[in-house]
Amino acid sequence: MRVVIVDDEPIARQVLRELLEDVPGVQVAGEAASGTEALDCLEKLDPDVLLVDQQMPGLSGLSLARALRGGGRPLLIFVTAYQEHAVDAFEVGAVDYLLKPVRQERLAMALRRAGAQLAQRRESRPLAPPGRQRIVGRLRSDLYMLDAEEVIAFQAEGEVVQIITADKRFYSPYTLRALETRLPRPQFRRVHRKTIINTNHIRKISPLSSKRWLVTMSNGLEAIVSKRLAGVIREETRW
Repeated sequence: MRVVIVDDEPIARQVLRELLEDVPGVQVAGEAASGTEALDCLEKLDPDVLLVDQQMPGLSGLSLARALRGGGRPLLIFVTAYQEHAVDAFEVGAVDYLLKPVRQERLAMALRRAGAQLAQRRESRPLAPPGRQRIVGRLRSDLYMLDAEEVIAFQAEGEVVQIITADKRFYSPYTLRALETRLPRPQFRRVHRKTIINTNHIRKISPLSSKRWLVTMSNGLEAIVSKRLAGVIREETRW
């Protein structure tokens, strides 16, 4: 995997270069001190992946990503100190979004994800199938890009919304109301004022009373729904 580091700070480029030395199968093909310089050297360096800072003089990381739109472009991993651009980065197709200072294991994880996407390209399979949704989640100081399919549910506690997967809980930058408008239906269904579930993860629907049913998810999470909503879910998901 050929990687180009794009950052206007020499020390930041050196830190990344040293971290990359310990990642198997990765070659630093070159460096660029700005987005404009990165565009100028792409043909010569022929990178698979760009590690891109967001705040740079002239062309920002997001502007660079938009300028590179197209099927044959290198993959982008953002490496920046500015957490507020994560959603925009994923919307322009970033593989991952890392916050400085970068941890070795987090960088390696992002590069493994990039490697998987490069393998898909080589096998001529679609990089992102139609309808595929990606969701931004936070765990401690790290931001993760999650496929919608791995999300089991969203649950709110006050203003805080958790994204629940099989083995982790992430924090969402969105409210449940905002998520409800962005998530694909009928895969995601709001079953309670505090809960949205991924209907693909339903494993059991059981009657509790004449008016209430219990929905059990793949991780054991349970949600009580009305008989009418249980019927709607069963019809939509063809249970």
